[in-house]
Amino acid sequence: MTIDPTTWSKLHGATTHFPIALMLVSAFCDGASLACGKADWQRALRSTATVTVVLGALGSYAAVATGLIVAKWQFWGHGTLLHHHQFVWPAFALMVGLATWRAAARFSPSRKPPIAYLILMVFAAALMSGAGYWGGELLNHG
Repeated sequence: MTIDPTTWSKLHGATTHFPIALMLVSAFCDGASLACGKADWQRALRSTATVTVVLGALGSYAAVATGLIVAKWQFWGHGTLLHHHQFVWPAFALMVGLATWRAAARFSPSRKPPIAYLILMVFAAALMSGAGYWGGELLNHG
């Protein structure tokens, strides 16, 4: 039994939006927790950041798997696909790494994450946004 290629493309589209959104929400919540003066709000924002980055990283595996199927297992490709992958692979690695770091270190919601983590989170969110942009360009221009 084979699955129609357009089905894989639709599955890829369906699985990519959640990791992108969750990564951006996580970065936003960490940033907002630094600007927030109330300790209970800081804890809530940091807890949300933890949950969203972990769920986003878990969901990103489905996005990567379906993307590779759609790209016919081309890890780099050329043209627009190459640009997309130049953002996807480091974004994926950073998202999984940050989620693993956060889960393994068990960051306390009452303390801010290390500065290195925050810098990498902003970088990962920027890469994820670039991957989303170039993914959209793939759809618009093939």
